[in-house]
Amino acid sequence: MRAPGLFSDTWQCDNHGAVHPMQPVLPPSVEALSVAVARSQVPVWLPWPLPVSWLYTGISHAGDDVSGARATAVACSGPAPLGGFGELVLVAEELGVGLGARYAGLPGPDPGEAISLHKPADTKLMAAGRPTPMWHVASAPDDRAVFVGEALGLWLWAIAWPEQSALLMYDELVLTDLRDAGAELDLLPCGALSPRLLG
Repeated sequence: MRAPGLFSDTWQCDNHGAVHPMQPVLPPSVEALSVAVARSQVPVWLPWPLPVSWLYTGISHAGDDVSGARATAVACSGPAPLGGFGELVLVAEELGVGLGARYAGLPGPDPGEAISLHKPADTKLMAAGRPTPMWHVASAPDDRAVFVGEALGLWLWAIAWPEQSALLMYDELVLTDLRDAGAELDLLPCGALSPRLLG
């Protein structure tokens, strides 16, 4: 990738043209999250309230200093529904960014033919107060469960590890855009940085 310069004001990739660069992962703290939320042009989704005993475990985003985040990935972790440890990464992104596909383990920037929009949704969750259909991506790697839908005109990805943790998706999950959270953000319980964001 080439940084913006004399002939272009965007990051450029020889294969894909103008791209939104991936920024360093921010460790889980309310202060770092607040800065990321303030600069985001897309929703910063998080289950709210968090499932019992779950913690916020980091954020990553794609975008630059001028235009702000064009994709966000927020991680949370806690007890898996069937025992053990579970992790969930929620991605909001503009079309063509590719952050969700990266965490989902899929080629290409968007889900494409990996989902069948002509079939009924596999589950629904509430995103910003609206029922949001989510489709299961069967072609994802076996170690995770991937769901994708659309909320506020943008892609919404939910990636759960291990695959059995996807039971959270069927448990009336309510997502809040942290850009609208206000002072409640100070109450967010933080855990250790999720290694899923680094992968």
